[in-house]
Amino acid sequence: MTWQRIRSRWQFWCSLGLLALALWCGAMPTAQASVHVYRERPGQVTVRSRLSLRDLSDRAWQVIAFKRTQGTALQGYYLRLVGFPGAVEVDQQHPATVTAPTGQSRQLPWIVDPQAKTLPPNVGQFDLAPLLTELDQALPLEVQVPLLGMEPAEMAIAPFIVEEWLQVKRSDESPAPMGASSGE
Repeated sequence: MTWQRIRSRWQFWCSLGLLALALWCGAMPTAQASVHVYRERPGQVTVRSRLSLRDLSDRAWQVIAFKRTQGTALQGYYLRLVGFPGAVEVDQQHPATVTAPTGQSRQLPWIVDPQAKTLPPNVGQFDLAPLLTELDQALPLEVQVPLLGMEPAEMAIAPFIVEEWLQVKRSDESPAPMGASSGE
């Protein structure tokens, strides 16, 4: 085999490999923020970030940060943590604890938004305002959720999740009449 032929085959296979790599990368889904705006009823808007993750004991959770406004009044910032029914019961008598990499921690008291009134035992809802008022940049956090009859659930919250929480905080969506475009 001549040097020309070897070089030609090598270029062919390299080109084919690069093409396959480009197609594979192009087919990968791009990350998109999961911050959504909901106009739930006239004058009421909820801005929400929802993600699924696992705690350090490998239990699945839905982590939902949201704010709700009624008219021009902010009803609050909430962190709702939904565990698998029957696997966990959130202790409503104790706050959740959020710890930053610096070691600083914040207690998030139990709170239920006016629309929910009560929550099932596998759901915890906490006041996110104490954290959001001090947080101005996305950094990794650890959340400890108090559980009944078990050690607290510990969750690592990645900076991209915290960034979504900050987007919820910064959102200036105003209540529009029902049927108007929601901007999604």
